[in-house]
Amino acid sequence: MEMIGSVMASFVRHKEIHRTLTLLLCPRHLSGGGGLCFSDGRRKVDYVLVFHQRRHSSIRSPPGSSGLQDQLSVVSNVEPGDHEMHLIRLEFEASLVEAGLEIERDREFKTHGPSFTRIHAPWPVLCREAEFLKIKVPTKTVRAEHISTAVCLLLADFVKTTLQKLNQPFQPKVPHPEQGRTKLLSHCFSRDKLHLYNITSKDTFFDNTTRGRIVYEILRRTVCVRTCQTIGISTLIAKGVYDAAFPLHDVSETFVLHEEWARYSAFYKYQPIDLVRKYFGEKIGLYFAWLGVYTQLLIPASIVGIIVFGYGVATVDTNIPSLEMCDERLNFTMCPLCDGACDFWHLSTACGTARASHLFDNPATVFFAIFMSLWAVLFLEHWKRRQISLSFSWDLTGIEEDEVFTITNTRNTLKHTHTFKHGTLSHTNPITPKSAVEKLTWKDRLPGYCINVSSILFMFGLTFSAVFGVIIYRITVSALMAMSPDPEIKSNVRVTVTATAVMINLVVILILDEIYGAVAVWLTELEIPKTETNFEERLILKAFLLKFMNAYAPIFYVAFFKGRFAGRPGSYVYVFNDYRMEECAPGGCLIELCIQLSIIMLGKQLIQNNIFEIGIPKLKKFVRALKEKESKVQEKQEERPPQQWNLDYALAPFEGLTPEYMEMIIQFGFVSLFVASFPLAPLFALLNNVIEIRLDAKKFVTELRRPVATRAKDIGVWYNILSGMGKFSVIINAFVISFTSDFIPRLVYQYMYSQTGTMHGFIDHTLSYFNVSNFKQGTAPQNSEHGDITVCRCKYFAYTEQ
Repeated sequence: MEMIGSVMASFVRHKEIHRTLTLLLCPRHLSGGGGLCFSDGRRKVDYVLVFHQRRHSSIRSPPGSSGLQDQLSVVSNVEPGDHEMHLIRLEFEASLVEAGLEIERDREFKTHGPSFTRIHAPWPVLCREAEFLKIKVPTKTVRAEHISTAVCLLLADFVKTTLQKLNQPFQPKVPHPEQGRTKLLSHCFSRDKLHLYNITSKDTFFDNTTRGRIVYEILRRTVCVRTCQTIGISTLIAKGVYDAAFPLHDVSETFVLHEEWARYSAFYKYQPIDLVRKYFGEKIGLYFAWLGVYTQLLIPASIVGIIVFGYGVATVDTNIPSLEMCDERLNFTMCPLCDGACDFWHLSTACGTARASHLFDNPATVFFAIFMSLWAVLFLEHWKRRQISLSFSWDLTGIEEDEVFTITNTRNTLKHTHTFKHGTLSHTNPITPKSAVEKLTWKDRLPGYCINVSSILFMFGLTFSAVFGVIIYRITVSALMAMSPDPEIKSNVRVTVTATAVMINLVVILILDEIYGAVAVWLTELEIPKTETNFEERLILKAFLLKFMNAYAPIFYVAFFKGRFAGRPGSYVYVFNDYRMEECAPGGCLIELCIQLSIIMLGKQLIQNNIFEIGIPKLKKFVRALKEKESKVQEKQEERPPQQWNLDYALAPFEGLTPEYMEMIIQFGFVSLFVASFPLAPLFALLNNVIEIRLDAKKFVTELRRPVATRAKDIGVWYNILSGMGKFSVIINAFVISFTSDFIPRLVYQYMYSQTGTMHGFIDHTLSYFNVSNFKQGTAPQNSEHGDITVCRCKYFAYTEQ
């Protein structure tokens, strides 16, 4: 009664869940029927197949009949374009019945809207497939023997109790059936050893997740030989025979997950990883476990980053180089920033840039770069430890390769099986998927590999072209704004151009990200991988390579190339013979790198989270709701409560974890690769991830159909990518400190050139002299307001001309 009271109290806060549970947790459902069972109220719905079928008139099957012969009696009423698909469905479902599954169809044929075929796996089928798939199940409970002294036992209990009390506010309120001093041993299921398992009820021995996985394994290997020479439900969905296939959500479990995991108000709590793994499978459980470890370790990195930034704020007023740049009495007259239209200018006008540069370019930045390089390595080692712990507790230590999805890639099977043309079935290439894969040789795969290489090189060229286009924009707009007679526009040239150019970069990155994701899928399909695992690994590598170049190419340009090929006064480098190559700001390129990194990182996270992950799914859901209201079937369905399969079909399909991982991997690059220029990057990543965990959780629980539980030993190729980026971050941060930052030039000046051993005179030391009489014809300022200037200064160490 207490549990029911707490559940009903929480309904007031969550009206949508309240309405859904009210429809499903009706008396019929509590007795075994309703939205999760067959019409008899006893057999569970383990899987649902959905299809749309157009008919000239509403046809009813004989009451209480769902056999194939009864369905064949109405085939003649099906439209010609749907006739072959109907035959394929009949054969496919007949094969499922031969495999031992039980099927229930809608009693009414619908003129519009989806039709549902519900599948139930009886006990003999579950036992047979569990033994075949080597599914591990818990054996009977055994008592763990503890041999220890009473003092040690009391001390251990005291420490354990104290830690539990301290962690109690952060623990999710989820059931823990394995509490106590008991240990549940697991063993691969065997029909010959039923006495080893604690089988209290055959209906509940295999949970819903395992039942769905078993049914999917049968669906993916069921063959249609007589009608279309096709194997597996995925191929049938790709051909349009079925629209969707999915297991049903368990409303009681999703309610607990929503309350303790998918709410933003639970951001301070640990994730119920064991419950997530139990409901969604090991693959999704490992993703959220990895995301949780990554987010936790961002806390110390954020603290150190705040300290480094605070050091810059505290010392900005005592920093000698920035004070010298802001001192108008020194009167550093700088050479023009463009030819003809630009005038001489005083270095003191760049005082704000110099002070801002010190916030991110100070001695503490070097320490932070070293710290983050070590942090990346420690993060990977900590995850390895966590992964081994999860592998032991989730019984993944002995998992074999054939237990992981290594099935024939059904996407490419379509290229070698029957196709539909103009509503009719084409039998021009009757090759089974197995033989099709076996006959492929290196000659068959060579064109795909050639297209892959050339397409990737083209995409690289497209990325570099986009970066070059933004460079041209910066150069052109800078020159045009410098020609403006308005002094306010002239004084804000650098800020305006930098901000608008970064915004353009951000938009281009977001657009190309979507294009590259689709191109990576197409290129991987051309290679015709043999297995789903192989397909996924190749897809991840291609998508990561393209998106890595797309996200970091503008940052690499600012960090290592900008201002290094601009030339010097009297011998500038020009683009298209008209525009000078751009130079770094007077305070150095590191402040521009900081601006570039911060805007791209924050903008990418903000737009992806709010538009791509929240706005677009809600928009699709709204469009589907409008279509349902226009459907005639909707009017009939409003007379009775919707079933669970209707509610789940209205959700978006699950499309894999690759986009989720990719988003976090790119963010990991922002945090580790160029963090020396932006110490606050870990803090913003932490704030984003706290929301990201709950956003992804809410999406899995309320926005997506329930995915098939997939076993996985680890996070796969993503760990190799993380490891490579961790090693790469050491090199990149060293290069940023060496070439982009002014840290080394300041050390060289202080210990080799300074007369007093301090930084006094550093700015004068870094500025060269140029005789204005040596300007090329037409490049000198035309209307100078600074009077007679004979010598100007420029930041070029190796050049002096007086």
